[in-house]
Amino acid sequence: MKATILRRAVQLITIGTCLHVLAQQPNDAPDKLEGLWGVEQTVGPKVKGELVIRRAGNFENELHARIAGFDATVERKGDEVSFALPEDAGVFRGHLSLKEGTITGHWIQPPAGPYNLRYASPVMLRSSGKDYWSGEVVPLDEPVSFYLRIQRTSVGTLIAYIRNPEANFFRRQTFNVEAKGSEVIFASNSNKLEGTYDAASDSLTLPLLDGAPPLRLTRRNQQNASGYFPRSNPAYEYKRPVDENDGWQTGSLLEAGLAERPLEEFIRKILNANLDENPLAIHSLLIARHGKLVLEEYFYGYDAWRPHDTRSGGKTWATVLVGVAMQQGFKIDPRTPVYPLFPQYKPFANWDERKNKITLDDIMTMTSGLACDDGKDDSPGNEDTMQSQTTQPDWYKYTLDLPRVSDPGGSNALYCSATLNLVGGAVGQVTGKWLPELFQKSVATPLQISHYYLDLMPTGEAYFGGGIYMRPRDLLKLGQLYLNGGTWNGKRIVSDDWVDKSTRKHSQLSDPTGKEHLYGYAWHLYHYEVAGKNYTMYFAAGNGGQLVMVFPELDMVANYNGGAYGERKFFTWQAELVPRYLIPAATVAKTTK
Repeated sequence: MKATILRRAVQLITIGTCLHVLAQQPNDAPDKLEGLWGVEQTVGPKVKGELVIRRAGNFENELHARIAGFDATVERKGDEVSFALPEDAGVFRGHLSLKEGTITGHWIQPPAGPYNLRYASPVMLRSSGKDYWSGEVVPLDEPVSFYLRIQRTSVGTLIAYIRNPEANFFRRQTFNVEAKGSEVIFASNSNKLEGTYDAASDSLTLPLLDGAPPLRLTRRNQQNASGYFPRSNPAYEYKRPVDENDGWQTGSLLEAGLAERPLEEFIRKILNANLDENPLAIHSLLIARHGKLVLEEYFYGYDAWRPHDTRSGGKTWATVLVGVAMQQGFKIDPRTPVYPLFPQYKPFANWDERKNKITLDDIMTMTSGLACDDGKDDSPGNEDTMQSQTTQPDWYKYTLDLPRVSDPGGSNALYCSATLNLVGGAVGQVTGKWLPELFQKSVATPLQISHYYLDLMPTGEAYFGGGIYMRPRDLLKLGQLYLNGGTWNGKRIVSDDWVDKSTRKHSQLSDPTGKEHLYGYAWHLYHYEVAGKNYTMYFAAGNGGQLVMVFPELDMVANYNGGAYGERKFFTWQAELVPRYLIPAATVAKTTK
């Protein structure tokens, strides 16, 4: 979760509610304020583009780097190479292979964007001549857009609501609008935004980002408000996904044995959402069956090449790394005690001998017994609490020092991002690898994932409590990997036994829909009854509606990314939309052959 590091917009949020405050408003409020307004901008680091590393003169081991006008001396230890730009403008960490003529590594971008976080992204530099390597640095640029709808009520007052597709800032609150000359005031409960209207340019200026200048909003319609409308053209016609040389074979719905009608109804439901209510904020919908990608649709300004925040869907990659380490022969398994893996953090605060009994199984299933509950603001291990405090920048140490509130193990889980992050730490301790490096070499490369952005902790290690940015096509590979029993295009990444163990019931979480919500190793487990038959689905899930769903009986995987951050609506998407559209698409086609 990222709520504690957001700017002023989040301070104006009441989670999960729309505040329809219709305070008294003069009837002569200017009609020219009515309509749709919008602003789009991209927030990202300045350093990007071609990175060149070359030898310095005749010195065999002295390397220099150049990027975006910066020059830096490269440190080299064996095959490890690294450099840092001045003024915290960026860091590179990689490995030089003289045999292959490559330098493979990660670019660590400085904090930027609305969340002010660091990310590590893969970079490949190839030899472009003697003693000369070059490659492209593509940091994460974070688009930030706001759309403001102002309309008149039946009693003559003006109300407005603000939409933010990227992070759902303001959570669809409704504001009372009051105009006084050029001053425009947006009030919701005790919160207030004070802006200005400029008649000459027909624009609104509002302070929507804390610490940044006010944003200028201009008139918008369906053709130039891509983040507000699902698409500029609501008409839909199925098209087979495009081959992109990313490891996916593509096919058609017909070839996959999927009925087009249920899926077309699903997509039309997204395209024709009532925008004055709470629309289905689904940014992408992808389906693969029998190993082929057969449906790929994007909405609200998203496309195939735009990485999406996976939020807690990224937790599942932590348990993938455990399977990777086991597959590579490292001494780690679910029975491994956790605390002995971190001797450098002794002495541990709030020590209790029962902490010695906490195993990797316990932290993968959120049954550690530590005082960690993301559902309670006063829980010491709450993710927001951990990430906002500044006393302990090492979140592994912070987690290990938490008090114990119950015995480890058992069937009832408390949702805890901190312990899933600790799973990644356990793998790092056992393998001795920097986690981005391990992820790149042992997961991303064999899965043919070339673009991703790993959220980093203050210590510079990857955070596996959630937050990886990925292209939806690459995120879907997680589901296909497990449906394949641990392989991707013939390459084994984790064992079939690990897939089986990971997707079994180990604990149980509470569920707002009232369904039985079982939990494996960072996989959620559901069962559905459709047309009198039971179907199993296991899935990775993240805040806002980030779902990677696996249907073993149907030989099918699907995912949708969404924008309902801070709301529990994505549970409704899964509970209602899966049996209504996704399962019938496979079963109706089968029964009508």
